[in-house]
Amino acid sequence: MDGWIITTSLIGVFLLISLALGFLARARSDQSAEDFLLCGRRTRFWLLYFTVVASFHSAFVLLGAPAFFYKHGVSFWVAGVWTMLVGALGVLIGPRIWLLGKRFGHVTPADLLGHFYGGERIRLIVAGVSILFTMTYIQAQAQGLGYILTEATGGRIPEAAATALLISVAGLYLTIGGLRAVYFTDALQGVWMYIALWAGALYLLSNEQIGGVSGLFRQLGETHEAWLTVPGPLGFFDGGNWFAFGWIFSLGILLQPHLFMRYYSAIDARTVRWLGATTPIYLTTLFIPAGLVGLSGLVLLPGLEGHEIDVLLPRLLAEHTPPWLAGVIMAGAAAAALSTVDSIIHANMTIFTRDLYQRFIKPTATDAELVRVGRILAGSLLVIAYVLTTVRPGFLVQLVGLSGEAALQLAPAVAGALYSRIVRLNGRGVGLGLIAGMITLGAAVALPELKIPGVHRALLALTVNALLATLLSRLTSPHPQEKRAEVERVLAAPLDSE
Repeated sequence: MDGWIITTSLIGVFLLISLALGFLARARSDQSAEDFLLCGRRTRFWLLYFTVVASFHSAFVLLGAPAFFYKHGVSFWVAGVWTMLVGALGVLIGPRIWLLGKRFGHVTPADLLGHFYGGERIRLIVAGVSILFTMTYIQAQAQGLGYILTEATGGRIPEAAATALLISVAGLYLTIGGLRAVYFTDALQGVWMYIALWAGALYLLSNEQIGGVSGLFRQLGETHEAWLTVPGPLGFFDGGNWFAFGWIFSLGILLQPHLFMRYYSAIDARTVRWLGATTPIYLTTLFIPAGLVGLSGLVLLPGLEGHEIDVLLPRLLAEHTPPWLAGVIMAGAAAAALSTVDSIIHANMTIFTRDLYQRFIKPTATDAELVRVGRILAGSLLVIAYVLTTVRPGFLVQLVGLSGEAALQLAPAVAGALYSRIVRLNGRGVGLGLIAGMITLGAAVALPELKIPGVHRALLALTVNALLATLLSRLTSPHPQEKRAEVERVLAAPLDSE
């Protein structure tokens, strides 16, 4: 039997298991809107843990990260910094988000910020920005899925068709089982991709051309010495980029709707705290094999450029591993992408359903109607993701990075709501600051020649955002004291009492 058939069949088995979990999730659902959108707010630690780490580590870590190590060398291990920050920031903000969500029935980020700052304007701004900045993240995952299946079949299935097939699977189990299906499949995908990437890295290191870890670094020292230095062969990871990447890929990712909303679904605050304390174990250790794969590629497949670098992992598997192992590992890569694309689609579907349809179009909508609208929106968003992927492809790390840069602009608003005793902002300041930050970021992307040396565009936009929000909040009417007092009373309660 041809190797590509074995590899592709194993990916097919994985997809069938994912669909079966979608039907299992539907069987366990009570068909309410809260169950479809938030898994009934009853998610326990292990299920929540694996859905968070699987959603956080997407095609970015199995495809994009090895490619970045291939281009920039060991300096990309800055990943260890931001994955540790994820845990610390999760402990700080996660329990507070959970407390407010439980007390006031929040479902989306716009619920929390709209409730605290008051008025529909801030809700619309946050909902619009949340949807806008996650589209590049969806594009990155859909694009990664296309790479995987095309490489697995040796080019027999074009990328466009491969993308359409795999995102259809995600859309199907999502619309069948809602967030519960996302959680069930993420648990499978989180375990599978972790084992797969480590297995791939260890197998490649055993190749006689590599000679293990010592052999790999000895050869790199002789042929790619600059790849073993900071800021790397292209000088990319200077001090400014190291600092910026740490915040973009920690707080910037945590503030994205699909992870922000995970906190609402937890069964209690203790679960949320443990989540923050333990996620860095998974997130950080997965960058070790990602780096080893990328650096092994410099020895086994030197001279790759452009698009070829993003398919480094599947190319290495196809040429240097047996078909069955390639199938298992590439299914893990598909798991990484699917576990994020389904989460983001679900989050955007929830924002449309909750913040726009239920809030402004039909406040009296029944649970059945909200679920039906959500399913229609999920399908529509998958079509948009497919179009973005085929019309304007881009490098995976840059796409994920841009999404994190935009999400980071929510930081002043979230800080003002969760820590209102320290960060004194009002709705007008937050709304205009957020708009100014997004405009600044967009201008920096469109006009890279205007870059300020040593200043990352995301941090420039965040600075403009925070300064304007602070200034306008000082110059205009202060935030209503009764609203601040109401939220502070909830946050002052002992977490274990909830």
